[in-house]
Amino acid sequence: MANERPWKLQADGVLITVRLTPKSSKDQIEKIGAQSDGRPLVLARVRAVPEKGAANKAVAALFAKALSVPKSSTEVIAGSTARIKTLRVLGEPQDLAKRLEDHLS
Repeated sequence: MANERPWKLQADGVLITVRLTPKSSKDQIEKIGAQSDGRPLVLARVRAVPEKGAANKAVAALFAKALSVPKSSTEVIAGSTARIKTLRVLGEPQDLAKRLEDHLS
């Protein structure tokens, strides 16, 4: 389990499991954490409030900036009303995984 990562490589990009804290004092991708069942996730915070999709847009923009991809390449595909979300980032999977590793290490 120590080598498990909170992202899965896909043919056209990566899927990232994120635990989002809205209404924070800053926008930040913090670190890799774990769910209560031990599955890994990325802890992130955004200043946006969880209303009308604002926090979802903010977390997508945060990951787009961190991974140097266009905002249009990043979207929340699951968990839009929950704290645990699945983000899809389109791009070259190995390259995106390396950028995630670098950003979170």
